[in-house]
Amino acid sequence: MVWLAIASIPVFAYSEAMEVNFAPDVQAKLDRMVSETGRAPDKLLEDAMAGYEVELAQTRELLDSRYDDLKSGRVKPIPGDEVVAHFREKSAAARRRTGS
Repeated sequence: MVWLAIASIPVFAYSEAMEVNFAPDVQAKLDRMVSETGRAPDKLLEDAMAGYEVELAQTRELLDSRYDDLKSGRVKPIPGDEVVAHFREKSAAARRRTGS
């Protein structure tokens, strides 16, 4: 049995500050959040990346699980043309209800 541990510090930690350039609209949002929260930009970005990492891991786990379900036969795939037909009918029904 192999035991794995997660490093408590980043494996590729930078010893110097890193400059990151954002598009003007993203920079404006970051500046606004810094102003509203009083937190330093680097701390806000650190939190955002930590959240992204967690979300990415959860998404990967979900996709792996769904793939395993398909491969094992626990669920059956739906043909693409059936999916398209379903959503076209659903859209048409919604338009009929609203009178569009």
